[in-house]
Amino acid sequence: MSPSPMPRGRIVHVRTPGKINVSLRVGEPQEDGYHDVAVAYQAVSLLDDVWAQPADDFSITLEGHVDTSRVPLDGSNIALRAARLLAARAGYNGGVRLHIEKRIPVTGGMGGGSADAAGALIACDALWETGRSRDDLLALAAELGADVPFALMGGTAIGTGRGDQLSPALATGSFEWVLAVADFGLSTPEVYQELDLHRARHRVDIAPPPLAPEVDVEVLQALRAGDAQLLANAMTNDLQPAALHLAPELGEVLELGESNGALAGIVSGSGPTIAFLAADTDAAIELQVALSASGLGVLRAHGPVPGARVVDPAATGPIRVR
Repeated sequence: MSPSPMPRGRIVHVRTPGKINVSLRVGEPQEDGYHDVAVAYQAVSLLDDVWAQPADDFSITLEGHVDTSRVPLDGSNIALRAARLLAARAGYNGGVRLHIEKRIPVTGGMGGGSADAAGALIACDALWETGRSRDDLLALAAELGADVPFALMGGTAIGTGRGDQLSPALATGSFEWVLAVADFGLSTPEVYQELDLHRARHRVDIAPPPLAPEVDVEVLQALRAGDAQLLANAMTNDLQPAALHLAPELGEVLELGESNGALAGIVSGSGPTIAFLAADTDAAIELQVALSASGLGVLRAHGPVPGARVVDPAATGPIRVR
């Protein structure tokens, strides 16, 4: 039997994390233009909140601690697409009103859109009582985008293929991150295109891309040990040269962070957010202050944290959907 529309008064609140790619290896382009990757993901405490309540149709509203002007509010919005996909597969006949409070930078390489899609899947599944298994939701997430399954899983994981074939990674302790947020975005397809051009320009000087990329063993060892210095020494992002070519000012940000105590800095995903790894909480606070004094937009987070989860309304105060 298909689920029936729920009473109007019910609201579900989900909290969903951003991510940092502590390692990103990129293979050569496939026939369809996409690249196979090997990613070490870590979910961090920079969180978006997603609220869902019953409606006759599908709509979305936003508020944010970050600039949300680049987030579409029409049918192309990935959270709305997630809700529609779940409704279609579950045979649900109603709609949903989504409201998202954003803290994850938009087009910043931290998976903010993917987090919102994962949040919408979890929220609508709970709201509509569709009873989808975790594996079902992960399969739907993979249809929406390569990073969406990890936003559901959270923690620390290795992603292969397009990044959506996940396996949990053993990680101990907590890592402290300071994030320098740009006031502009970078297009992920453009960064991948620039990577291909970069490799073509420097084919004599650099090794060819692997057919089947893998996460470096040093990264896995550092995560398993919970050792920030070891991870700082092992972090890598094959997209970083392309991002720096498209936005050279990011190189100055990297130098600034590393000269102010960061163990290491890395472009997060396709950028332009720069993620700096700090030795501990005190070092992270000092770095945050130094970067803020230089006029940069700066956020602080720790990881790993869980994936998208329903929040107990009694623990979070009044619902803010308007």
